[in-house]
Amino acid sequence: MNFSISEEHEMLRELAKKFADEELRPRAAMVDEEGEVSREVLDKAIEIGFMGVVFPEEHDGGDMGEVGYCIMMEELARGCMNTPIVIGGHESIGAMAVHLAGSPAQKDKYMKPMARGEMLAAFALTEPQAGSDAAAVATMAEDKGDHYLMNGQKTFITNGGISDVYTVFAITTPGAGTKGMSAFIVEASFPGVTCGKPEKKMGIRGSHTTDIFFEDVKVPKENLLGTKDRGFLVAMQTLDVGRVSLSAVCLGQAKEALNLSIQHAKERMQFGKPIGEQQAVKWMLANMATKVYALESMTYRTAWMCDQGMSFSRESAICKLFASETLCQVVDDAVQVHGGMGYMSEYPIERMYRDARITRIFEGTNEIQRLVISGGLLRDGKF
Repeated sequence: MNFSISEEHEMLRELAKKFADEELRPRAAMVDEEGEVSREVLDKAIEIGFMGVVFPEEHDGGDMGEVGYCIMMEELARGCMNTPIVIGGHESIGAMAVHLAGSPAQKDKYMKPMARGEMLAAFALTEPQAGSDAAAVATMAEDKGDHYLMNGQKTFITNGGISDVYTVFAITTPGAGTKGMSAFIVEASFPGVTCGKPEKKMGIRGSHTTDIFFEDVKVPKENLLGTKDRGFLVAMQTLDVGRVSLSAVCLGQAKEALNLSIQHAKERMQFGKPIGEQQAVKWMLANMATKVYALESMTYRTAWMCDQGMSFSRESAICKLFASETLCQVVDDAVQVHGGMGYMSEYPIERMYRDARITRIFEGTNEIQRLVISGGLLRDGKF
C-alpha cells in the first residue's frame, strides 16, 4: 500500500498552512468575538482557489480530489475553525450536491462560478421539526407546470444569509416520507427567499447560521436537482462526502490542541520543573497523540476510498463519529494540561473547547452515525 502524498498535494498543504499562519490564526480571536469571518479573508481564499479545490478542472476546480481537499481543510483548521466551516458549508455540501447530482446544464451554470468562488453555496435540509428525522421535512414544492412553488422554512443553515445559492430539500409527493423528497437549486435572489438573523452560538461564532424562509418561491423546472422524489438520496450521498472533510477539520483542530499542549508542557514550571516531566501530563500527551494518529489514518484512508469511487458510506459515518469525539476528548485534555490558563478566554484552548462541541451534532448527530453503522453491520451480518 502506498501512503505517500503527491507533489501537488504537498504544495497544496504548504499553501494552506501559509494561509492559516498568516491570515487565520492571527484573526481567530477577533473572528470569535465579532461573530464573522471577514470578507477580506474569504476573498483571499477565493483568489487562491480554495473554494473549488475538490472539483474537477472541467468545472474550473482544482482537481485535487477528496484527499487534497482534506489536506487543505486540515491545515486551515489548525489556524481557525470558523473559516474551514464556511468553506465546507459551500464546498463539502452546498456545491457538492450539484457536483454529485447536477445535469450538464446545471453544472455549466452553477458549478463553474461556485468552484471559482463567484457564487457561495449552502446546504438546506434541516428544519425546526426535522433534524435527525429527515422524513419530517415539511417544506413543500408543488408542481405548477412550468415551475415548482416552494413554501417552508429551513433552520441552522451554515452560510445562511451570505450564500448566493441554496441546495434545498422539499417534499414533492406528500405522504411518501423520504421517498417523496426532491432536491432543488434555489438562488438567494429568487423572489420570496428571505433569511433570519444570524444565530448567537456557543462556538464557531464566525460562521453564519440562520433560518431560510421560502414564501411562494417560483423555482424553475430546470432547477430540480437529479430526479423528482429522489432528493433524499442526493442528501445522503452529499453528507457522506461532507463527513469525511469534517473529519479533516477535526483532525486539524486536534493537532493544534496537541501542539499547544506540548509547548505549554515544556514551558510551564511547577515543583521546580516543566509539567511535561510529570507522568500524569506525559500520559495525557501520549493518549492525545495516539487518538490523533488514529484519526489521521482513518480520515485519509476514507478520503482515498472516495477518490477511488469505492463505497464509503459506512466508513464516512465511522470517521465522523470518531473524529468529533476524538476532537472533544483531545481539547478537553488540552484544557487540563493548560490548567487555569486553558479556561481563560485570552488563550486559544478555551475557544477551541467551545468550537469543538458542535462537531458531535451537525452533519448528522453521533447518535445517528451509530444507527447508520450498526444498521449496516446487522444488515450485512459482518464487518
